Amino acid sequence: MKNITIDWTDALAGLIFILFGLLFGVQSLGLEIGTAFRMGPGYFPLVLSGILILLGLGIVAKSVHDRGSEGIGTLAWRGVFFILPAPIFFGLTVRGLGFVPAIFLTTLIAALASFKMRLHWALLLAAGVTVFATLVFSYGLGLPFRRFGPWLPF
Repeated sequence: MKNITIDWTDALAGLIFILFGLLFGVQSLGLEIGTAFRMGPGYFPLVLSGILILLGLGIVAKSVHDRGSEGIGTLAWRGVFFILPAPIFFGLTVRGLGFVPAIFLTTLIAALASFKMRLHWALLLAAGVTVFATLVFSYGLGLPFRRFGPWLPF
């Protein structure tokens, strides 16, 4: 017989996700939902509620585990110091630098979170993500943003 335990902090966190998902779901029922191509004001809250409920169910399921299993291990501090500031950097610089330099530098910062990532591969990754994101968001979707901002001399 296995010795099954429940991590109550994870279980509670999962239940909170489920609760918020139900809250969004109930509130979106009073709004017009529409379709995936013609989204109404209730579409996004309903999709968000489904995602939150699924995440909550997954977290609750993971909270039940075998007592003999190993713990999480050490925290990857390098990842914390590079991954967390990357989207903050993007948000603070996208208007001043413009989309292209901001996405390039954000990708470069995030790529440095891995010890295995070498500088030449990080630069190649940042260039690839920048080209892809510019093609998709600027040309494909036609989003109205500046590719190069006022902080740059050109």
